[in-house]
Amino acid sequence: MPTPDRPLRSLGFLTIGLFDERRPAEGHEATLRLIELGEQLGFDSAWLRHRHLQYGISSPLTVLAAATQRTRRIALGTAVTPLGWENPLRYAEDLATVDVLSGGRLNPGVSVGVPAHYEDVKDALYPDTADREDFGYGRVERLLGLLRGDTASAFRGVEGIESYSERVQPHVPGLAGRVWYGGGSLRSARWAGQQGLRLLTSNVVKAEQDGERFASIQLGQVQAFRAAHADGERARVSQGLVVIPTDSATPAQRAKYRAYAASRHARTLVPHGPARLLFAPDLVGNAEQLAELLYAHEAFREVDEVAVALPFTFEPEDYTQILTDLATRLGPLLGWKPAVG
Repeated sequence: MPTPDRPLRSLGFLTIGLFDERRPAEGHEATLRLIELGEQLGFDSAWLRHRHLQYGISSPLTVLAAATQRTRRIALGTAVTPLGWENPLRYAEDLATVDVLSGGRLNPGVSVGVPAHYEDVKDALYPDTADREDFGYGRVERLLGLLRGDTASAFRGVEGIESYSERVQPHVPGLAGRVWYGGGSLRSARWAGQQGLRLLTSNVVKAEQDGERFASIQLGQVQAFRAAHADGERARVSQGLVVIPTDSATPAQRAKYRAYAASRHARTLVPHGPARLLFAPDLVGNAEQLAELLYAHEAFREVDEVAVALPFTFEPEDYTQILTDLATRLGPLLGWKPAVG
């Protein structure tokens, strides 16, 4: 519980890495530089979101592989990979490979569910099995088993001059224990706890009853997760909200940030769609104002890890200012200390 007496233990950030379709290398390079800056500022973790068939990072794990060679301390995570787009066996190989390259710094975040716009993409994604694919929790269970070393092949041995393993290679003991589940409902929070996973919360939750506030819904999910987890109150939860400090921002930046939050405020008032998704308000202000808002947030008071979500459409110089203020102004007010070494 982060309070003035119990400090925030871990501070991270996450981004989707937007790019111009005509110059994609520039956007990807800007994301890598942002991760490097995060390490220099002492952030504990950097997380990448996926954006399949959009103008954002479609392959976060590939970008994180590059980041492993440009950083040495900061934890690197995916927040989150929707496994409906992945083959668990192949993805387990990729995760293990990137973790080896990082020296054990990878934090895989995953989720389940039918891929977005599935009717439009299913013929390209699963041309022969689209109507038979299972997008439930079993996909995560398969991935976890493969990361732990479950048998992936009935064949093991030497064929000619080539040696074959029956399990995913490289095999990384402990990697399965670093998997996070991105959940936004009570059901998914409980399931993640029962599986012994870590829980990634975000600025979107499922409103299961009328009249509930975002913070109280998220608090209930965190409590349900820990009640189901073998580690109880020690089970790890990371909260992800849009938090925009303005301490060192220019007047133009402050105006842009407030306009951004205002343009998204209506979506925080009522649940949306059949899934009844409710969004958290974006928090904008100086470090003192933000600390007060966060300490008043019921779910924030229940966690000691935060990964601040960077707004989607800002410029690199905006992200530099926001990260710098998070690390040097807001973080210390929450009791957080930058990582060193």
